[in-house]
Amino acid sequence: MVVVASLRLPSLTSLFFASSRSTHRAPAALFRRRHSSRRQPFLAAAKFSAQSAASSPPETTEELAVNLKKSSNSSKTNQDRVITPRSQDFNAWYLDVIANAELADYGPVRGTMVIRPYGYAIWEAIQDYLNVKFKETGHSNMYFPQVRPTSETIVNHMFTQWIHSYRDLPLLINQWANVTRWEMRTKPFVRTLEFLWQEGHTAHATPEEAEEEAMKMIDVYTKFAYEEAAIPVVVGRKSREETFAGAVRTYTIEAMMGDRKALQAGTSHNLGQNFSRAFDTQFMDENGQRQHIWQTSWAVSTRFVGGIIMTHGDDAGLMLPPKLAPVQVVIVPIWKKDDEKAGVLNAASSAKEVLHSAGVKVKLDDSDTRTPGWKFNFWEMKGVPIRIEIGPRDVASGSVVISRRDVPGKQGKVFGISMEPSTLVGYVKDKLDEIQASLLAKATSFRDSNIVDVSSYDELKEAISQGKWARGPWSASDEDEARVKEETGATIRCFPFEQPAGTKTCLMTGQPAEEIAIFAKSY
Repeated sequence: MVVVASLRLPSLTSLFFASSRSTHRAPAALFRRRHSSRRQPFLAAAKFSAQSAASSPPETTEELAVNLKKSSNSSKTNQDRVITPRSQDFNAWYLDVIANAELADYGPVRGTMVIRPYGYAIWEAIQDYLNVKFKETGHSNMYFPQVRPTSETIVNHMFTQWIHSYRDLPLLINQWANVTRWEMRTKPFVRTLEFLWQEGHTAHATPEEAEEEAMKMIDVYTKFAYEEAAIPVVVGRKSREETFAGAVRTYTIEAMMGDRKALQAGTSHNLGQNFSRAFDTQFMDENGQRQHIWQTSWAVSTRFVGGIIMTHGDDAGLMLPPKLAPVQVVIVPIWKKDDEKAGVLNAASSAKEVLHSAGVKVKLDDSDTRTPGWKFNFWEMKGVPIRIEIGPRDVASGSVVISRRDVPGKQGKVFGISMEPSTLVGYVKDKLDEIQASLLAKATSFRDSNIVDVSSYDELKEAISQGKWARGPWSASDEDEARVKEETGATIRCFPFEQPAGTKTCLMTGQPAEEIAIFAKSY
């Protein structure tokens, strides 16, 4: 039984979109370390429904108690409600997936969320990958106490104490932290009052070293997005208007979500000497001269989990890339008669041990309180890449049935895969690799088909009105950029690192342009 943060609100929007009348301060993040196997897979959509009244005022304690009782009394009625189709209401679909895939739940304060074990396991996979990369690049983990991002103030205070000579440089620090910030409108994982993130800070003796570091870290994030999350981000430089306050340059990875909005999935900032001059953070160089340090900062957060949901999920629920999936393979034993049970379970247990020994993250769902069909839907909802089915006939033939999460229906199901250990392990690992590549290919195709090359402002407005990204030459002013935002709701997401050759003409002014920019609406 989960006992942490058990308070539950009847409507996500009444929690995340309530007015500012709430005066509670957000508490530290809460995590559910245990998981109830009795939980229904299809929870009341009203709990995470985007269709409830977003403008409703916060509930009083008495109203909350009444609504909690109503929610409890109606749970049996709503427990089999299916997910809102993505094409019908993308936001409602997203919230339904988070609830039903058991990724997160309500926190007791407006705008906060409790990340459940399954959702936290995805975040841990992100942490594991990045920690390896940080170690390879010489970064040390530590913790800076903070209330809200970012940490430049306290970092420079400490850097001033730690850095005295060029021998103390470079100083490469990373932290995994829990921070809070003010948000008028929030969205689970993507934008909340409180979130988990990784934040790096580095100090260098020269501007060249700082630039190299900023580029190195955006490359780490780019490789993670492509190779682990199967998200084909566009990497580039932010415009002056979109650059982080206090930075000389901001680099970004921009991902296209399933509704074609852009998600800023990670950033790396070259801070120059802006903060070191403000805080007088100096070092003695090799010539005995006092110099201000050159700095960078860079970060990704639990927003990446939201990006994975919105990039790969479908109407059946979550769809996880195998490299980040907490469970890569689920085994569902099937029997009808009591005398079939022992043989089927023995075969299923053997298959589990074979895969586990080979390094596959495998789960055997041997509970006898749910039907096989219920289990199929449940694990599809949670995005498990591969399902193995074992019944009496499979036991007799020494084979199993394997289904792929990314290929629905009969097309994704293969019969007669041998239980012989080397054959089973080889087949499963090959399919996991295929699924990883397939998810990236599908997301890349979707992204590329929804980016429109434009050469005029009218064409830009038309592309944005269709919900697509617009890509075109840009050398206009900050005022023109603000005009685009005001008139279309789109912003410059980045100037991509990959630029076409040849002469270009600014789509807004008709003047020569050196770069193309990508415009899109965003989260």
